[in-house]
Amino acid sequence: MNKPQFTSALGPDLERYLAFKKSMGISCDGRFWYLRSFDRYCTQRSLKDLDRPTVEGWVSSRTTSLPNGRRSWLSYIRDFGRWERLNGDEEAYVLSDEWRSDLVRPQPYLLTNEEITRFFDAATRLDTRSPWRWQGLAFFALMHSCGLRTCEARGLMPGDVNLAAGVIDVLWSKGNRSRQLPLTGQVGEILAECDRTSRKIFGADRAAFFVSTVGAQVCPNAIGNAFHRIWDQAGLPRPSGGKQPRPYDFRHHFAYANIERWMAEGTDVNAMLPYLSRYMGHASLQSTYYYIHTSPDFMNGYADIVREGQGILPEVGFE
Repeated sequence: MNKPQFTSALGPDLERYLAFKKSMGISCDGRFWYLRSFDRYCTQRSLKDLDRPTVEGWVSSRTTSLPNGRRSWLSYIRDFGRWERLNGDEEAYVLSDEWRSDLVRPQPYLLTNEEITRFFDAATRLDTRSPWRWQGLAFFALMHSCGLRTCEARGLMPGDVNLAAGVIDVLWSKGNRSRQLPLTGQVGEILAECDRTSRKIFGADRAAFFVSTVGAQVCPNAIGNAFHRIWDQAGLPRPSGGKQPRPYDFRHHFAYANIERWMAEGTDVNAMLPYLSRYMGHASLQSTYYYIHTSPDFMNGYADIVREGQGILPEVGFE
């Protein structure tokens, strides 16, 4: 019999909540990780009710320990409260929208071409005994060349990577916006080499395309740790303040690099944004604008774009 994944008095409800979300076709990996943190908080303090002190106490503890971190996880505990109310607990607390007021969306660190070159050079010779030694290059090259979210790259199954056809299937992504993306020959070769090594050690039916030391799907924290290890091994400096480099910046780079390429070619950027938005799995163009507004060259030069261009998909590449 499997050991329960949650141990607090709210554990059974958390299990049922996640089972419901999965039945709706929603990926629960990130949701599970944060709700398990909430469950441990409740267990350690013998908390039994989903009331305001319990929920806001946990939220405060996390925001205090990670003051500059992303806070998309607030939606998980808020949604759990709503689910509890709909399922009979009329006293369940739904996290107040007041907690949104101090949320600051992290600004991207704009990677330079030199930093990217040095990063991937270091990734090819990463000094570690973990699978990141051979899969670090493949993981981050995929984010850089296809603009994937970190959760999309870590969620890839072996069957989602079709090396023969040169495509990957990004299934059940954020908001259930699945899509198929092409690979360049160079990125395909990198992924093929990674796959061959992983197959030898973990088998063809491993838990995910990118795995941990024990063969499980890599966890979110491991991605950031691997990124920073490669960054440091490349001898790249860390800013003393302000914007800090993160894995997600490869996705930002993909967006504004395409925008600036279209500008240089004289292509109608407005006509291309719907293609870029669909390619990146965005729900609306507003999400795409968030990524591209960070490019100084785009903001300074966009008003001068006058030539009309042909509608073409983003050029996916590793270089």
